[in-house]
Amino acid sequence: MNFSDNGKVKKNYTGIVVVVALHLLAAYGIVSGLGKRMINKMIEPVETKIIEEVAPPPPKELPPPPPPPEMKAPPPPFIPPVEVNVQQPPPPQNVIANATNVKPATNELAKPAPPAPPAPPAPPAQSVRIPAVADFSTCAKPEWPKSSLRNEETGTVTLSFLIGVDGRVVESKIVKSSGFRDLDKAAVVGIGKCKFKPTMVDGKPEQAWMQMQYVWTLE
Repeated sequence: MNFSDNGKVKKNYTGIVVVVALHLLAAYGIVSGLGKRMINKMIEPVETKIIEEVAPPPPKELPPPPPPPEMKAPPPPFIPPVEVNVQQPPPPQNVIANATNVKPATNELAKPAPPAPPAPPAPPAQSVRIPAVADFSTCAKPEWPKSSLRNEETGTVTLSFLIGVDGRVVESKIVKSSGFRDLDKAAVVGIGKCKFKPTMVDGKPEQAWMQMQYVWTLE
């Protein structure tokens, strides 16, 4: 008999039994939930905590430093003035002579000056006077008397008219005749129908007399 072969067979059976036993234990663990508990324990979450660092309180504000003292410039050094000797010229001889000829002062008061003569009165202001003027554009020329025209009478008549402030003739008179009564009368009637620019005194109209001449001549 070969005892060595029997020994190997026994060892093989023992190994198979151990493997089967381990499989049975694993199957039982799976069925009983032992495996889940082990897995849960293995995958339990790990809690992490963040610890915030508390910063120390800020230091109290310190008062500002005092300003630096102002630097004042030192006063300038004292320099004594330079003495200058000025030679005064001798006074002129004429001044000395005049001084010796001055009369001594007296206690007599000076005589008052005579009063000034009164100023002459101012002359009266002269007024501006503008004499009246006939406006021949407002009337026709005097008409020739038929008898004077037939007889060919001519001449110059001097007339005087009193002109009112409205420029109309108030009164008239013959100063110098032309030598023919009909010519004089025709001149007074014709010119009396005209309107005049009245006499102006200092810019204001004024009633006044004025003279004018009218010449009768044949063309």
